[in-house]
Amino acid sequence: MTEPIFGRMLTAMVTPFNADGSLDLSGAKRLAAHLVDDLTNDGLVISGTTGESPTTTDQEKAELLAAVKAEVGDRANLIAGVGTNDTAHSIELAKQAEQAGADALLVVTPYYSLPPQSSIIDHFVAIADSTSLPVVLYDIPHRSGRAIETNSLLQLARHPRIVAVKDAKKDLDASGIVMSQTDLAYYAGDDAITLPLMSLGGVGLVGTSTHFTGRIAHQMIDAFVAQDLTEALRLHRLLLPVFTGVFATQGCLMVKAGLAHQGMPVGHCRAPLGEAPAELAQAFGKILDAAEL
Repeated sequence: MTEPIFGRMLTAMVTPFNADGSLDLSGAKRLAAHLVDDLTNDGLVISGTTGESPTTTDQEKAELLAAVKAEVGDRANLIAGVGTNDTAHSIELAKQAEQAGADALLVVTPYYSLPPQSSIIDHFVAIADSTSLPVVLYDIPHRSGRAIETNSLLQLARHPRIVAVKDAKKDLDASGIVMSQTDLAYYAGDDAITLPLMSLGGVGLVGTSTHFTGRIAHQMIDAFVAQDLTEALRLHRLLLPVFTGVFATQGCLMVKAGLAHQGMPVGHCRAPLGEAPAELAQAFGKILDAAEL
């Protein structure tokens, strides 16, 4: 089995904002400590899509990463989201993240512009060549508009710094082929597919629901690794309503609603997201209560 380079469970952390919409660095430190110390995350993704990277400035991204690094960097791996649909800007963000203390980079497929596979490969290679940090590819075609095709992944796996994939492609056949032919560490990018992906060789999860499920989700992963498949399946089924409920609408909306429900408010999302619809927020609160996390 491929080794879990960054640990087995990470959370794509939401970005806390103050009431006026400004970056809440104190809140970010508190949330990061909670995720690592209370919910047993091995690492965090900072400034991913769940962290509202499209609406934070480059300076805010650097300040956020530095603050989280100061709080939990001695006991958690920190992966900085640096992917955009502009290769030059992504390279700037990659260099900035390295200076701010990131342990690795998360780079999403260039979105909206629909580049061909050759250009997608060139984009990832240019970013990986620009720093000394390991790179995690983020394959999420239902948002980016383009999948990283199997042949592209096989080629990208030859790069010494491209080491892992956050897999939200929803194509386990394709993921299984890549895992069988490369050493890329595959992390589920969709919480509910963690066990199926691990059965094919995946190493763990970069989660969204893990803002709440982290402790039990880690137990589920550990049970699978220990070959206690009965326990792993039991925990998967226990957590499935939360795994899926967090995506009733955009993930960071539901996470922020759920944290507020649990008495840990982190502010609203910046426009255009705003707040989760009240009925969805209330329904998700009931799911969290029933799960007894």
